[in-house]
Amino acid sequence: MKFSEIHPAEWGELKPYLDTCLLPVTGLTGGEQPFEVVYSLERLRDVMEWVEIPFKGRVVTYPAIQYGKEDIMGQINAVCANVKSAGFKYVIVVSAEIELDPEVIYESDLVVTPGRFESSAGQTPTAAVMEEIQRLWFSGQEA
Repeated sequence: MKFSEIHPAEWGELKPYLDTCLLPVTGLTGGEQPFEVVYSLERLRDVMEWVEIPFKGRVVTYPAIQYGKEDIMGQINAVCANVKSAGFKYVIVVSAEIELDPEVIYESDLVVTPGRFESSAGQTPTAAVMEEIQRLWFSGQEA
C-alpha cells in the first residue's frame, strides 16, 4: 500500500496491521541521462515488488530517497529512525542501484538489494525476501 492511499480518518484503524514501512532508495546522482533515470526507477520498482506484492496489506511504501549514493547513509538511518518514532515497528530499505550494507544502515530492520537476494540458492528473489521478512516478523513477536 502506498502512503498516499491511506486516508487520515482510516489510519488509526489500519495502523495495527500496517506495521512495516518500505523505504525505497533510488541512488540517483543527477548526472544520469533521462533514459538512465527511467531504467533506475524501473529496476527499483521491480525489486520493490519482491516486498509489495506478497505483503500488500501489511507494508506501507514511503516516498523514495532519490539522490545520493554513499553520502546518504546517514540520511537513510535518520529516516528509518524517524519512521519508527512515527509508529512503524519495522523498516525495510530497498535499493536496486546501490548495494547497501546492513551494518551501515543499522536503523533498518532489513535491507533488500539485488546483490543480497538475486543469487539465493534455489530460490527466486521474491521467495528469499519473503522468507527474510517472515523471519523478521516472527522474531519480533517473541520480543
